Amino acid sequence: MTTVLSQVRALIERLAPEPICDDCITQRLGLSVRQHANHKTRELAGMNGFERQIGPCALCGSQKKVIRAKGR
Repeated sequence: MTTVLSQVRALIERLAPEPICDDCITQRLGLSVRQHANHKTRELAGMNGFERQIGPCALCGSQKKVIRAKGR
């Protein structure tokens, strides 16, 4: 069984180096609440290879907190 964290990570890595916001992650993965995506992206942001910052989301274009995989 794949975890929400692994699904979020896989989505971010597929889009690399483009950034994605929590709302688009929630929508794309069909998560029940946005907090799931927010919690997982904050968890990933603490790991090597990911960064969270304010910027435009590659999917919706909104200026908000986004995450991306670095160095790809």
